Amino acid sequence: MWGEEFRNILHHFLRVTLQVFTSHTDPQHLCDLLTGFFHTDYEATICDRGFHSSKGRKITMAVKKLKRYLDREKVKYVTINHSLAYTAQEIAASAHIHGKELAKTVIVKLDNDMAMAVLPANSKLDLGKLKKIAGADKVELAVEKEFQDRFPGCALGAMPPFGNLYDMRVFVDKSLSEDEKIAFNSGSHTELIQLSYKDFVDLVKPEIVAMTIS
Repeated sequence: MWGEEFRNILHHFLRVTLQVFTSHTDPQHLCDLLTGFFHTDYEATICDRGFHSSKGRKITMAVKKLKRYLDREKVKYVTINHSLAYTAQEIAASAHIHGKELAKTVIVKLDNDMAMAVLPANSKLDLGKLKKIAGADKVELAVEKEFQDRFPGCALGAMPPFGNLYDMRVFVDKSLSEDEKIAFNSGSHTELIQLSYKDFVDLVKPEIVAMTIS
């Protein structure tokens, strides 16, 4: 019991220390050291929030959090780096991936609850179909200001489709199952993660439905 209390006190102390020293050293390096020291998801409590170095560089930690999760689950994956891109079409072109093989994550509001709709990058979401499938009275696209705090350290518009890590319901369009692999934003606008579709489903356990505009 005392050991856990001491650990919590130390975490608080290091949180403050990290905030002080980010202006003098590389904050990502500090996060790496702390994560290795505690052998836990330290970034989830401190580093996920992202910091600015003295050069004003945003340190996005969501990518590393996702990779640690995949490593912990012993899931094989590859990373695909690409030039800065924001739209699904730009990302597919930059990463040399066909639009139907790249999954995009759309955040929706099912009544008052946030959820993820995952579909091919070259497809459009049919809110009417999703409303019927989800059994909701109202379904609408969420605006960024409504969900940005749900994804600490993650670039807006680059949320990975792992709702299980963010306590969100996940709907996946069944057309994505036609490919053996699935690629998606890792939390950054310059990197994709690709893994087997089966592993993705086993980890996330989404509701697989038909929700795109025909």
